[in-house]
Amino acid sequence: MIGNHLTQHPDLSLLAIGLACHIQSLPTGAAVDIKSLTARFPEGPTRIAAALNELEDHGYLRRTRERTEKGRIVTRTVSCNQPGRHRDRDAAEPPPPRPPARRTATTPQQKPARPRALPAVPKPAYSSPALLSTATEVLVGLRRTDPRLLLSATDAEHLAPGVAAWLERDLTPTAVRHALTSDLPPEPLRRPAALLAHRLSAQLPPLPPFRTPERPHAAPQPLQNCDGCDRAFRAPAPGRCGDCRSDLPEGRLA
Repeated sequence: MIGNHLTQHPDLSLLAIGLACHIQSLPTGAAVDIKSLTARFPEGPTRIAAALNELEDHGYLRRTRERTEKGRIVTRTVSCNQPGRHRDRDAAEPPPPRPPARRTATTPQQKPARPRALPAVPKPAYSSPALLSTATEVLVGLRRTDPRLLLSATDAEHLAPGVAAWLERDLTPTAVRHALTSDLPPEPLRRPAALLAHRLSAQLPPLPPFRTPERPHAAPQPLQNCDGCDRAFRAPAPGRCGDCRSDLPEGRLA
């Protein structure tokens, strides 16, 4: 059971409170080291370590270093539901001084710059695996035309639908490659994938006009030899030609 003394603690950070609740929910023997917690949560190791230090300072964690039977040094962590019971016992033994934290170039208020997202690209009306495969081949081959257009796998995956939208407009891969690589600026390309995304959107050609499919021509009837005059004529089955049938009484009546 988690008491209000933890969830409403006036001095603990929100990360430390949440981490304490998570640790208390784990079974005995679960790994709660910094590496395991960093793999479980999106916070980095620096923030995880700071939160563990908060909990240890306020008595919610007890960490001791022990030697295993094989001689390995490990850290044993004990989670305390009632930290006040352990404070009196530990008051006579002051904790050893903690080494000063190392300063890094990035302050807590600063965050490392994230790569800017690529512009959106057109989408094909029907994205088939074969069409996307051809589009990816076009993008991979751009570096043969201009080495500056070397793309990562992530960039190629983002740009492939845009190239597929061009290909479904009755353009050949060669025509798309020429449109993407012609008239490039002479200076170094800082973001080649962003340049290609802009061209795929800004220069997207219109869809070809709709053409009504032509009806297939009917196959001509086979040639037959007339039973009366042996002259060739076209008919679905053997018999007499039109001239020979007209000489017959039943032909005139028909």
